[in-house]
Amino acid sequence: MAIQPVTKMGHPALRQKSMAIRFDDLTDDDRVALEELVTDLVDTMHDAGGTGIAAPQIGVVRQTVIYFVTKGRGFEPVEEDVPLTVMFNPKIEPIDEEQFYDWEGCLSVPALTGLVPRYKNILLTYQDITGKIHEETLSGYHARVVQHEVDHLLGILYPQRMDDISLLMYSDQLEHGLPQKAREILIAQGNM
Repeated sequence: MAIQPVTKMGHPALRQKSMAIRFDDLTDDDRVALEELVTDLVDTMHDAGGTGIAAPQIGVVRQTVIYFVTKGRGFEPVEEDVPLTVMFNPKIEPIDEEQFYDWEGCLSVPALTGLVPRYKNILLTYQDITGKIHEETLSGYHARVVQHEVDHLLGILYPQRMDDISLLMYSDQLEHGLPQKAREILIAQGNM
């Protein structure tokens, strides 16, 4: 159990669909390995300063995600902190077609940020470490974080979700101001 190297864009683990965790078939050794994987994800996420991480980001192609959300983050912020959440086999479904844009970064795409459209409201279904199924309705930034992390399990990185690659840039270049197109998008959705 330790901090693991974060896989970067181009790594094979980030380009494939992750395998589901079959809780009915787990041995005691498998359960210990899952607990160790979660510990490695937590340690790696905290060391890297992320708000979420998926198993492929440490080279493990299994449907495992952890995340937390700090109160007030993003254009559609959460009203309360969302504690560390561990998810296995997560599935998301949009509740409606409404989407919104916000800037995203990723531990596997370091130093870059992009303006990404995401569904505003989703239904999330996942299993916890015991295999128990949970279902939640999420919205705003919380929904964005979950969609971003679940994409990793599908072999998708956020630049692949962007509808205008000209709005992918180095994060430190935002100090020069937003690109005009980004400003127009954010004004249109009421976030400026």
